[in-house]
Amino acid sequence: MTGTSDKLFAEIGSAEEAKGNLLSKTKGDKFIWGIVILLAMISLLVVYSATGSLAYKMYKGNTEVYLFKQLSFIILGLLVIYFLHRVNYTVYSRVAMLLFAISIPLLAYTLFFGTKINDGSRWIRLPVINMTIQTSDLAKLALFMYLSRQLSRKQEVIKDFKKGFLPLLAPIALTCMLIMPANLSNALLTGAISLLLLFIGRVSVKHILLVVGLGLIPIAIIISMASYKHNHPSKEPKRSGSGVFVRLETWISRVESFMYAKDTEVPYQVQQAKMAIANGGVVFGLGPGNSRQRNYLPQAYNDFIYSIIIEEYGLLGGAFIIFIYLLFLFRCIRLFRRCPYAFGAFLALALSFTLVIQAVANMAVNVNIVPVTGVTLPLVSMGGSSFLFTCAAIGIILSVARNLENTGSEKELQEVPVVPAAVPVAS
Repeated sequence: MTGTSDKLFAEIGSAEEAKGNLLSKTKGDKFIWGIVILLAMISLLVVYSATGSLAYKMYKGNTEVYLFKQLSFIILGLLVIYFLHRVNYTVYSRVAMLLFAISIPLLAYTLFFGTKINDGSRWIRLPVINMTIQTSDLAKLALFMYLSRQLSRKQEVIKDFKKGFLPLLAPIALTCMLIMPANLSNALLTGAISLLLLFIGRVSVKHILLVVGLGLIPIAIIISMASYKHNHPSKEPKRSGSGVFVRLETWISRVESFMYAKDTEVPYQVQQAKMAIANGGVVFGLGPGNSRQRNYLPQAYNDFIYSIIIEEYGLLGGAFIIFIYLLFLFRCIRLFRRCPYAFGAFLALALSFTLVIQAVANMAVNVNIVPVTGVTLPLVSMGGSSFLFTCAAIGIILSVARNLENTGSEKELQEVPVVPAAVPVAS
């Protein structure tokens, strides 16, 4: 009997020791870790609520299918975060060029041969696991890693147009041009975040304004075409065949619906999202699992999940989600200011900007501030390749934070300049 109890205590002790070793190896900003866990828990609750009726219809009464699917993505995502945060972030500087070189052919392949959903070719299907991935997510991650590397290496010539600006502009333009035909909103967000990163990286403002002016030209053309279409409905062109610009009509229709909401029929998903927000009220909403519009709102578990959050938890719940993302951005900016190496500083800031701006864009669509796009709410929308790439970005950010813990104390690093001009970076 004594031997059995000793064996039991030994097993308990070994399990606690293994748990202690895992926790000791988990480093980085504790606030960011907490935000990730909190958003994952919120995701489980809201995705389960938003997909309950759909799962009941699709799987003959089994309402937990999507819940377990989301749980599996969350577990896989946390593993991705853990393993990437254990890697020294200087390694990502070495793989940035390779990853970017791989992402460009993948974007081109997706554009012409990818899986088409809703007239947009954004996905490729992996043959073995039969899973679709959105290659633009990989391309954005690769682009921001590459830009962070180049900005850290070109600080001495960053004001020069040929030596500093053009080598940074070329990859941005190439990536956005390949994303744009299938996903205009994603391309615009990628370009805007890239220019913001260049501004923080001390690129000349006049060079950035030149690019902004050129980028406004196609946007102005789309707005003009939407206005012309609204004022001349009898002369509306017929939908033509296929090709990389087949979604031009979709862009024009969405801009028209947004510009002339009083005169044209509001898109169905926007109507349902507004109804969900109205149901939620100001304070507590309808309560967890009591959403009404989940049965009518398309993509309630994905693009319009923020509307479901407000419906079930009220405007107070919606404001809490905004606060969580702003806290995440604040912690990442703090990393940027503390990081003694330019590459790590730019990397943490670029990846945090892309996640927070994507979240803001998703929420803006849900409350009808901007036209409808296909942008998800990071770490909250139902899992997929986008969820895993979001976890990869967070893992890299935590890698920077972990390196700061190993480099020195916070007090020692407070005097480090925001953007070191001549700090070496791993090649």
